[in-house]
Amino acid sequence: MHAYAYPISRFEPTPPVDLNDRAQRKRLSKSALQGFFKLAQAWKLRDEEACNLLGGVSSSAFYEWKKKPDRVLDADRITRVSYLLGIYKALHILYGETLADKWIKLPNRNRIFNGQTPLDYLQQGGMPAMHTLRQLLDARRGGV
Repeated sequence: MHAYAYPISRFEPTPPVDLNDRAQRKRLSKSALQGFFKLAQAWKLRDEEACNLLGGVSSSAFYEWKKKPDRVLDADRITRVSYLLGIYKALHILYGETLADKWIKLPNRNRIFNGQTPLDYLQQGGMPAMHTLRQLLDARRGGV
């Protein structure tokens, strides 16, 4: 019997970040928040929409984070921001500057959205919806 082997590759996968490790979360948190606030501005999110996307953050916490983004986020918040920044990046690759930032608030006939805007879909579906939208856009980037 002959054993098959994968060809040798120079690709070295990056080990996943352990979001249970406080030091890792601390390293990522400030830039995650800064990126999120730039995204919120580009998408013209109302504060309540932004709070909801962050997982139901209170307005007082939201304004405090905006003033002082140097804090440690929990794994859930970092994951949410990661999905949203990935969505933002994919939209800019697919649609260019102008349409990319408007797309999130345009009604969409794709059966995932059922005529809603992608933002409404994210607001209602939380992290699972973020994951699905990210997969959809990554598939579109790949030509699927």
